[in-house]
Amino acid sequence: MAGFVAALVLIALGLPVAISMGVIGALGYWYLNGWMGVSYILGSSPFESIFPYSFSVIPLFVMMGVFASHAGLSRSLFNAINAFIGHRRGGLAVTTVGASAFFGAICGSSLATVATIGRVALPEMKRHGYSPSLSTATVAAGGTLGVLIPPSILLVIYGLLTQSSIGQLFIGALVPGILGALLYAGAIMVQVRIKPEMAPPAERAGWGTRLRYLGQVWQVLALFGLVIGGIYLGWFSPTEAAAVGAVGAFFLAVFSGELNREVLSLSVFETAGLTAMIFFILIGAALFNFFLENTGLPQMLIEQIRSSGLGPLSVMVLILIFYVILGCFMDAMSMILLTVPLLAPVALELDFNLIWFGIVVVTVAEIGLITPPIGMNLFVVQAAARDVSQATVVKGILPFILADILRLAILLAFPAIVLWLPGQTF
Repeated sequence: MAGFVAALVLIALGLPVAISMGVIGALGYWYLNGWMGVSYILGSSPFESIFPYSFSVIPLFVMMGVFASHAGLSRSLFNAINAFIGHRRGGLAVTTVGASAFFGAICGSSLATVATIGRVALPEMKRHGYSPSLSTATVAAGGTLGVLIPPSILLVIYGLLTQSSIGQLFIGALVPGILGALLYAGAIMVQVRIKPEMAPPAERAGWGTRLRYLGQVWQVLALFGLVIGGIYLGWFSPTEAAAVGAVGAFFLAVFSGELNREVLSLSVFETAGLTAMIFFILIGAALFNFFLENTGLPQMLIEQIRSSGLGPLSVMVLILIFYVILGCFMDAMSMILLTVPLLAPVALELDFNLIWFGIVVVTVAEIGLITPPIGMNLFVVQAAARDVSQATVVKGILPFILADILRLAILLAFPAIVLWLPGQTF
């Protein structure tokens, strides 16, 4: 347990996650097994932790998201949804949630979704007199949907860590992701009903405008349907679907007219940089996991739970509270990599389905992205709205956190929301 706490302390002090886990893992393994043991894992683990073919899905989905970000899809999505509901009170905020959900589905990155949708949505909501707390919090919360709605890099990493089917995780995340978007929309509507001045109605778009904007987003819907539908119907493996998605996003960028030599070069380097960062973190996590396995900490935790007399639901609630607290100080990927190797054996011992457990864990990681003081999305949205204070953003985020807690309660009470679709397809 001391090694786990030490890794948390190093991360809290600002040391990169990969280095924190790698250093503690190597030092701990050296303490338990000596120089020969640690020299062996340092020589073999970095290669073995990233060489499997299944890991090729990561750079492909990253590339898909990068090309989607550069194709100007965010504005098309926002305009299309806004044309139908923007005239209603709070409609622009609901539009932002919808555009974030769709863009997150092809981008897979919460931070990228916040930055991209924020550039489009924040000026529009400001122009129509929306409350700064509502507009910034909506963008921050909407971006978290990209973490869960497939294709999700976090779900990919969870699947690789637990040897779970990435396809089943993607399919299982669909309904919880849609539920999250609906609950966020509900949180907005409740707020604007209580305080109508927070979100004045905008102008109504005619049907000609609506159809024109719909014509600009059919490619996005087709790409999402091809990638996720291909996995659902068994046409593609997740890796093949990632390749199809990357190529599809590339052609969307070409047809949009946004892709030139400079943008192509930037996209390739961005993909390489993000992939290298993820793989570096995976190497650090592998070293840390070697240490954890040698300490017997997962087995000790299981024995403690057995002897505690707590039921599975009580243990799950404690795990969720642990994640919410951890999310106040760590980013989502760090939480997944640091805790899943420890808690997945506990989930199996309690007879939790690992697909359901993964969706619940990633949902909690979403809460961490918007939880003060270190919620990453809060900082990104403030960077996009420099005239809004951090306190204003935090004030507006509470209703969305409550919506997430309600979603967690629903997923705990009704696991079939996650498990029904995967049970029909795999």
